[in-house]
Parts: sequence; structure tokens; C-alpha cells
Amino acid sequence: MVSTTVGRGAVLGAVALSLLAVPARAATAEPGTPAAPAPAAPDTAGVAAALRRAVDEGAPGALARIEDHGRTYKVTRGLADRSTRRAITADDRFRIGSVTKTFSAVVLLQLADEHRLSLDAPVNRYLPKLLPDDRITVRQVLGHRSGLYDYTNDMFADSVSGFEAVRNKVFTYRQLIALSLRKPRTNAPGAAYSYSNTNFVVAGILIEKLTGQSVRTAYEDRIFKPLKLRDTFYVHPKTTIPGRYARGYLTPDEAGAPLLDTTNQTVSWAQSAGAIISSARDLDTFYSALLSGRLLSAARLGDMEKFIRVDSTTAYGLGLRRRELSCGVAVYGHTGIVQGYYTYAFATKDGARSFAAVATTSNNAKVQEAMGGALDTAFCGKDGKNGKAAGQ
Repeated sequence: MVSTTVGRGAVLGAVALSLLAVPARAATAEPGTPAAPAPAAPDTAGVAAALRRAVDEGAPGALARIEDHGRTYKVTRGLADRSTRRAITADDRFRIGSVTKTFSAVVLLQLADEHRLSLDAPVNRYLPKLLPDDRITVRQVLGHRSGLYDYTNDMFADSVSGFEAVRNKVFTYRQLIALSLRKPRTNAPGAAYSYSNTNFVVAGILIEKLTGQSVRTAYEDRIFKPLKLRDTFYVHPKTTIPGRYARGYLTPDEAGAPLLDTTNQTVSWAQSAGAIISSARDLDTFYSALLSGRLLSAARLGDMEKFIRVDSTTAYGLGLRRRELSCGVAVYGHTGIVQGYYTYAFATKDGARSFAAVATTSNNAKVQEAMGGALDTAFCGKDGKNGKAAGQ
């Protein structure tokens, strides 16, 4: 299904007026880099084809939403619930996985704006003896350059048994960090990029220490409520998704084995690295607000956008990815993988166009690649190609 709304009450197949006016921030090229081309008109047929491919490859359902200068495009394929056969809608809530990292980074950067945190200070200044090396800074943690081992590497060697082992567990932050510190660090502080959920567990402890609040309250007071994100929640350690949602399904390692419904889980193994619940609408609102300068000062947003190249198409800043698409357009956001869900959420540098999508399975590379294709056609138009899958 494809829909577009252009105003209150006017419907042309599938587009609706945005209720949130976002002031534009002029896009600027990074020093020494050529200006990226402007995005073409969204190719909703191409997005629909990519979602159809995701469903054909094993996702029970897939949805996408594009917000473009006040015009909304919604595309859906498949089911939200395999048991009831309810069709998925673009308004369904879902688990966003590592897209949570951008929310955590925003809170810490707001604290830096308030002069309650220095990005270049050692983490141990604020959390004495938490980490084994006083050289590890807050900036390195938020940019995955701390060298802290990713404890999740050891949790999910076998997808189904690994998931069931942690499905209902409740960890403390320090327990998760202790799991990381059992292993050697991947590199010296600041020496290299190495993606690690441990970094954003550290971010969660920092948020709670510096605000005197739970991570949930900090998210709510600083992001969810100011942006009126009506579908966005941090319910840890509760296991259920509030309201209307799409169920998630894990693809087993064994070919032909049935999908496992993973919807209800604590996500305690991730917490501030990956436990937020949201919707495509709210993710579009969040990234548009962030990139247009509504959540951070220009200086702190500039810190977030100091990117280090990860591979030929991706660079990482502070809790934020920059991805170069097949047509040369650069988009900014994050991807998320949590058992049962692949999430993509990106926007242009000025926040004027945003895209959020999810497929309701994981552990399936072909589905993940199809969702990369949806991202490409959302910003490259009819010249877009099926993009390669992005990492967490």
C-alpha cells in the first residue's frame, strides 16, 4: 500500500500535511569535500518494490514513511501480526534498536551545552574507576573510538538460543560493562573506530549520573515531550510495547525452521544502546528536529557531525551516521537491529526530508539489503539502486 497526503482532508493516493513546522538549517559541505547533490523526488514505487522484496525474502511485514517539505508518503507491505493476519500500517510502533544511540547522544550533548559535561574529559572524571583507562573520553565513547569490547558479540552466537537466554533477563549497566571488560580492548583510546554497544551503556550511566534522573526520565523531559513524540517510549525492564504495534519475528539459523515471535522482551541487554520503542512518524520528527538545529546548539550539532569514515559509504560522528547513497546524496541518521526488527531512520542534512522504515524480522541479510534499497530510492528517486545493508 502506498499513500500520500497534501493538506488536511485532501488525499491523493497517500500524502498528509506535517503537523510540525521545522525551520530549515542550511546544508554545508564539510571542509575539503565537494557539495553533495540535492535529493531527487522520492520514488514511492521504488520504496514499495523494496518493501515487497523484504516481505518476499521472509519479513512478515515492512513499512516506510517519508516526510518531505510538509508532504508525507506512507508505504506498507505484509502483516503486523502473523497470528491475527492484521495488515501492517505506517503508524504501527516497533522496537528501534540502535537508533536509540542517537537519542542517548543528544541528551549528553545537551548536557555539554549546559556546561555540565566536557566531551574531551575522561569518562572516569564523572564515573570514577568505571573504566580501566583514564584516557577514554566522552567523545571517544560517543564515536565508538574507546576501544571497549562489544559484549553483545558473545550473547547471540546461536540466534534462537542466544535470544531466549536473555529475553527476560534484567541486567544492570555495570553488569554489562563487566561483561565487556572480561575481554581485551579492541584498540587504544581514540586509535580507531570499532562499533560497540558497550559505549552507549557507558552513555546511559553518564546520563543518570549527571542528570540525577533515570534514562527514561531524561529522554522524556529532553526529547519525547518537547517534540510531542506520542509513539516513543522507554519501558525497560517491561517487556511489552504499548498501544498498536507491529510484532517482531526472529529468523532462525536453521533453514526452514519457523520464525520466532520476539515482540515481548526486556531488551535489557541493550538499554540506552538500543531499547527505545517508536514509530516512523516520531523518528521522522526526531531526525528533522535534530538536523535542523532544534535540539542542540550549532556548536554541539557540529560536534555530532564530525565524522570519521567507516567504509566506502559510511562515516560515524557522535551517535550519528552519515551514509552516501548510490546517487551521491548524503543522509544522516542511524540503523537499528534488535531481535525481530530492522530499522532505518535517516534525513537530509537540513532535516527537510526524512525517511523511517522497519522490516519485522532480523537475522536475514536479504531482508536487510532490501531495506537499504528502500532508503536509496527514498532519496535518490528513480535513479536509486538497491543499497547494501548498513550495520547497526
